[in-house]
Amino acid sequence: MIALVSAHRDRKRDGNFSTLIRAELCLFIGLGTVSIFFGTGSRLVEIVAHPVGLIVIFLWLFAVILWSAVSVARHADCLAIKWGEPYGTLVLTLSAITIEVVMVSTAMLHGENNPTLGRDSIFSVIMIALAGFVGLVLLLGGLRHGEQYYNLQGVNSYLNVIMTLAVLCLVLPNFTTTTGDSTFSAEQQIFLIVVSIILYAIFLLIQTMRHRGYFMESEQAGVTAGPAHHLLRVQSTAFHMPQEFGGAMIAALVLTPEGIGAVQATLRNQLQRSINILLGSVLATIGLTIPAVLTISLVTKRPVTLGVHGGNLPLLLLTLAVCVVTFTSRKTNILQGCVHLLLFAVFVLLIFAP
Repeated sequence: MIALVSAHRDRKRDGNFSTLIRAELCLFIGLGTVSIFFGTGSRLVEIVAHPVGLIVIFLWLFAVILWSAVSVARHADCLAIKWGEPYGTLVLTLSAITIEVVMVSTAMLHGENNPTLGRDSIFSVIMIALAGFVGLVLLLGGLRHGEQYYNLQGVNSYLNVIMTLAVLCLVLPNFTTTTGDSTFSAEQQIFLIVVSIILYAIFLLIQTMRHRGYFMESEQAGVTAGPAHHLLRVQSTAFHMPQEFGGAMIAALVLTPEGIGAVQATLRNQLQRSINILLGSVLATIGLTIPAVLTISLVTKRPVTLGVHGGNLPLLLLTLAVCVVTFTSRKTNILQGCVHLLLFAVFVLLIFAP
């Protein structure tokens, strides 16, 4: 009898271990990838010198990073269910944006000097989130639920801070005269670092403590219950891709898990959660990535170009204005989603045909 109980426990333990392996397979794949890259050393440089090898390694790295990012979002989503709004969305947002900060910082510290990488990634996050995913969320939500409702005070709080920091960080450098080439002086960089961190900290205080109700689901929304569910620059150059392509790839890797979560939420008629995820991602990107990029610039003496140029400048301002118009009432429909998706299409067009 004791032997049977012991055997049963062993089988249960083995089953739990195999379940853990399957659930966290991406972790082991990621660790294996890191080990291989550290072990190959100079051999890896020889491999990427050939176009076929470069394509294979690029696809491999992209898939592993994306899989890992989705896994991080899955764990964050479990915490979101446990803690509720707005803490759950905040965990998901910060976990994804931390990935972006690490990727951009690593590329700046160890790659070739690319003064526009930080700007391109931040601008891409803004456009992919506010134009692409917001448009998709509004379109799918409108098709399934007709009109959807959200909390107006919460969205206004997001847009108020996003518009302020976006213009200060991405537009103002084009008009300052202390330095040229759309850059900030050291004094201006320090000021912007402090302002960005303080303003984001104040927003978090409002979101998590003082006015939590602003970021809760609207009472008019009928919630449908459901299960919760340096290399980039080298590759862009090798394939003669536009320089902005590297920043767009970083943004896509960061936002894909959050975009999936936002779409799932809106299909359950939880538009406020979708808005918290997407607008929170944009705000965290500006509030955290900008200080990181500027701090690295000050420490390493590498210049950083932040000002958005060409057709991207009016596109950025138009996107912010459209967001204000979209979220002036407490409900949305498919027309607004189509307008946002049109702006996203223009963003993609300008990457390859500026």
